[in-house]
Amino acid sequence: MKLVQISDPHLVAPGKTLMGLDPFRRLDACLSDVEARHGDADLVLVSGDLSDSGGADTYALLKQRLAHFSLPVRLLLGNHDHRAYFAAAFPGQVDGEGFAQAAIDLDGSRILVLDTLDDGRVGGRLCPARLRWLRARLAKAEGRPVYVFMHHPAGPVHMPALDPLGLAEPEAFLDCLRRHGDVRHIFAGHLHRLVTGHWGGVPFTILRGTNHQTALDLVSRRTGPSFEAPAYAVIEARVQTLVVHFSEF
Repeated sequence: MKLVQISDPHLVAPGKTLMGLDPFRRLDACLSDVEARHGDADLVLVSGDLSDSGGADTYALLKQRLAHFSLPVRLLLGNHDHRAYFAAAFPGQVDGEGFAQAAIDLDGSRILVLDTLDDGRVGGRLCPARLRWLRARLAKAEGRPVYVFMHHPAGPVHMPALDPLGLAEPEAFLDCLRRHGDVRHIFAGHLHRLVTGHWGGVPFTILRGTNHQTALDLVSRRTGPSFEAPAYAVIEARVQTLVVHFSEF
């Protein structure tokens, strides 16, 4: 199974810029690079903050671009996203409860796409309804390995400016994963930094954004932007191995 993760495009209104950069141009370059180099990918996942403003015009722009993209795509919601505008543009990406979440079975594995958007807040949350959904989909994995994609990180990365902005009350989430027993990896975004490690024994990867990054600062309670090369992740999953490559473009 080959997956591609893209994160945090932060689209703005057509013709506008963000931090002196054109988010749409960067996302366009990213998608073109993925198609050219990884056209055999089974699925592309964009892990939230699709929009910076949450405006309907940004989702229209994204919808127009994806209409000319040849690979299957799953879109996640981040704190900058607007749930109603997203659902209007991408009704097929939202379930009956209004959440952008899904269980996708590929090549003997289960991919769980989570909706951690806590409307109006920077940090994320899995409400009781979403936790019930998660427990049910883990139970139905029936021994298959599970890969989890979400916007908000579930645990600390030891950056004081960023740690308060992750998933609220992560213990219940991690307990769900531990009970399943074969959750291979968590993939997240939100922090605009490339970070790897594990939370409670579950390995994780946090990906850079396609537009701008966050400066590495392990001391301050405030941090600023940086302009490292944007990258996407190429995930090669096998029965016994999981390898994550990072492709700068």
